[in-house]
Amino acid sequence: MTAFLRARRLVAGAAATGLLAGGAVLGMSGAATAAPAPASAPTVVTTDHDGKCHWVKGHWEKKWVKGHWEKKRVNHKTWHHGHWDNHYTYKWVYVPGHWDHQWVKGHWECHHH
Repeated sequence: MTAFLRARRLVAGAAATGLLAGGAVLGMSGAATAAPAPASAPTVVTTDHDGKCHWVKGHWEKKWVKGHWEKKRVNHKTWHHGHWDNHYTYKWVYVPGHWDHQWVKGHWECHHH
């Protein structure tokens, strides 16, 4: 009986080792394919299209958000003898339309007239 258990443990250990080695090989091949492109390839094209383009720095911009429903967490506090008991639930709440600030990344802006 003990020989049978030892054989099962040996087979299970060998299988686990094989899976770990296979995963390591796949992980290394994924890292190799995710390597960046060579430095000689231009990453930013700096043509200005006849002087009609200019760089706009990143900035905050106001954006209108339409009214929508959101699921919000609600705390139902209950006083028990000597302590508060917190019960949290979620409730759908209507959020009316409002202005929000959104970050706009720097970008090239071209005017084609």
